[in-house]
Amino acid sequence: MTQLALVIDLNVCVGCHACVTSCKQWNTSGPAGAMSDDNPYAAEPTGTFFNRVQTFEVGQYPHTETIHFPKSCLHCEDAPCVPVCPTGASHKREEDGIVLVDYNKCIGCGYCSWACPYGARELDEHEKVMKKCTLCVDRIYDEALPEAERKPACVLACPTSARLYGDVHDPNSEVSIAIRDEGGYALMPEWGTQPANHYLPRRKTRKHYHEDELVRVDNPLKKEGPLIADEKGPFLEDVTSW
Repeated sequence: MTQLALVIDLNVCVGCHACVTSCKQWNTSGPAGAMSDDNPYAAEPTGTFFNRVQTFEVGQYPHTETIHFPKSCLHCEDAPCVPVCPTGASHKREEDGIVLVDYNKCIGCGYCSWACPYGARELDEHEKVMKKCTLCVDRIYDEALPEAERKPACVLACPTSARLYGDVHDPNSEVSIAIRDEGGYALMPEWGTQPANHYLPRRKTRKHYHEDELVRVDNPLKKEGPLIADEKGPFLEDVTSW
């Protein structure tokens, strides 16, 4: 059975929020309807987003790292939001494993939000229905688009290719190979929800220096001999110590 999902590489995500803005632009103009923001610059801004990027530091000074952590609906294989929905609005598609919300059935009770351990559900305060990432289901099956563009908007917008998309049940897919080769992991597996989305961990890259690179030359240009001054006076390099 097919299970479409995202794989996010934390090693190359730079926190630029291109995925956030592209997601907002595509979905606010699509079947999800207008996802407006109320008082975006106020003390308590509200708004509906399908994707958010959390940024935090790890480690102890001076050995710290900044981590950018994108998070959206994980399209769990055993999605806890589905059985708690009293109207059947939250459902998981058999053909591709995408978890969706039928806005015509949703009554905005919030049960799915309480059941989701990842905080991936948001109430649209204008339409009074629960909304979430659809994996751009209206885009990935749109035959009017070139095949290369039939991917979620966030995947196409990512400038560092930190977001991969495909079938995690296909062992030969790009996402499955990345998970297998780079130690991909599911978020909070202890909940037993079997998230389809995975993350690739941060990977340490060691830089090797040659011995001569560790010796600083105060003014490298002087190695070639003194520069010839013109009638206007000496060069800056001759009178300044960097």
